[in-house]
Amino acid sequence: MAKLTMVQAINLALVQEMERDKSVLVLGEDIGQDGGVFRVTDGLLEKFGKERVLDTPLAESAILGTSIGMAMAGLRPVCEMQFCGFSYLMMGQYEAHATRMRARTHGQITLPLVVRMPYGGGVRALEHHSESREVVWAHLPGAKVVLPSGPRNARALLAAAIRDPDPVVFMEPKHSYRAFREEVPDEPEVLPIGKAQVVQAGTDVTLVSWGAMMRPTLKAAAEVAEKRGASIEIIDLLSIAPLDAATICDSVRRTGRCVVVQEAPRSFGPSSEITALINDKAFLYLEAPVARVTGYDVVTPYFGREKHYIPSAGRVARAIEETLDY
Repeated sequence: MAKLTMVQAINLALVQEMERDKSVLVLGEDIGQDGGVFRVTDGLLEKFGKERVLDTPLAESAILGTSIGMAMAGLRPVCEMQFCGFSYLMMGQYEAHATRMRARTHGQITLPLVVRMPYGGGVRALEHHSESREVVWAHLPGAKVVLPSGPRNARALLAAAIRDPDPVVFMEPKHSYRAFREEVPDEPEVLPIGKAQVVQAGTDVTLVSWGAMMRPTLKAAAEVAEKRGASIEIIDLLSIAPLDAATICDSVRRTGRCVVVQEAPRSFGPSSEITALINDKAFLYLEAPVARVTGYDVVTPYFGREKHYIPSAGRVARAIEETLDY
């Protein structure tokens, strides 16, 4: 069992799915000869050839439009948007065609395509390169939005996304691309889309997070547990659309307290939806208001200030203690 970075694990998923199914192909800017801006697609051109690894012009809408046509023709395209901040140029194609095709054709035509995009800050990038806007895609009916947190679940979730009959936005936390390694089995694994994981059981408070925010969340939980002896349950959502409401609400009914951690701006984000969900389904079990630790409602700052913008383990730990003390 090899210890891989997330970049290597995603590359492995692409290789294994392209070997398994000849209808799977990849396309995007610089993904062929250059192996991708983060080298996620490194080596695919040499292994699978230019018929299945396609470099495209810098034209996000055209990349997705081409992928939609390919999917309608029976292929399974995996296209790459180099950064989440530039993906909005494809939104017209995605909202008007990709997410609607199943409903528009009464289920006769589905679009098995995956849109991969790096998201989030923490790598000292430029403007438009650090946004965390998963809610933009999750808000569209018919869309699935997957956010892995580590190498092993990234490999398994990308395999699931490629095999899914409907469009999937696969958002990769680039801060986690090379931040750590995990053991990833050689044999292919597939995780169900829409099923969260309870990564640590507890009885005093529930923490909910996803993607790159899982690392400060885990660190904060360990610090508070050591300091106060608190029993903390931690949920890794893995996808926000579909949202695993059952796992979240079952946990909150047992603990009575919840802290949601997201990198995205505070207003109208996934944490707002999760808070509303808990109010709808588990309100009478709450012993404290649901707390949120989030980014701020400002443009994602340049790298000089991004550490103050992105939730830290310290901010998460304070929110946990305030919730326990309420």
